[in-house]
Amino acid sequence: MIRVHVLVEGQTEETFVKSVLQPHFNQYEIYLFPRLLGKPRHKGGIGEYPRAQRDILTTLKEDVGAFCTTMFDYYGMPNSWPNREIAGQKPFAEKPVALEEGILADIAAGLGTGFNRARFIPYVQMHEFEALLFSDPKRLADGLELADDTAIQAIRGQFRTPEEINDSQKTAPSKRIIGLNAGYSKVLDGVRVSQRIGLDVMRAQCPHFNNWIEKLEALAGRG
Repeated sequence: MIRVHVLVEGQTEETFVKSVLQPHFNQYEIYLFPRLLGKPRHKGGIGEYPRAQRDILTTLKEDVGAFCTTMFDYYGMPNSWPNREIAGQKPFAEKPVALEEGILADIAAGLGTGFNRARFIPYVQMHEFEALLFSDPKRLADGLELADDTAIQAIRGQFRTPEEINDSQKTAPSKRIIGLNAGYSKVLDGVRVSQRIGLDVMRAQCPHFNNWIEKLEALAGRG
């Protein structure tokens, strides 16, 4: 049995890990344990880096036989995050990678020379969870009970991959969805639609997300 603690920003990601990711990883005997960033009553959101740093370090110290990963959003990260300013100058595909490299280096430094860097796999997605839902416009439209997928297709067609969908706070993926269905619930509807779409489709459409899943799959047999 391989244990992987997954630090997430909010309930939506927590439920996604349990309901969509875990069923896939059962075949690898990899068990994911999502936990919200910050204190138990914290409502989510990325915030300043020291809080996340503390949670990551604590997780790795408390369970030395387990791995740790993250599911954080790049958009809205303050400059206190490692490599955040550098990432802002990079091409799109390199932005989250720069953050991940910076976070890994900082955590490894905090745990000293004896730390096995393979135990920590940071994942930073460019935008919020809902970007993944644009991987399948038809199923997203059905899940939102829209008459057809024309509006979803129009949004999707503006971007090379679903991971790129965002221009401002007003055009974040969830805001676009709410604009089409005001009753949209991130936790309930978001996860339900992601289950309809399926992990394979999201992986095929979202290369950085897929890369993260592949890294976790590679842990099989290392417990």
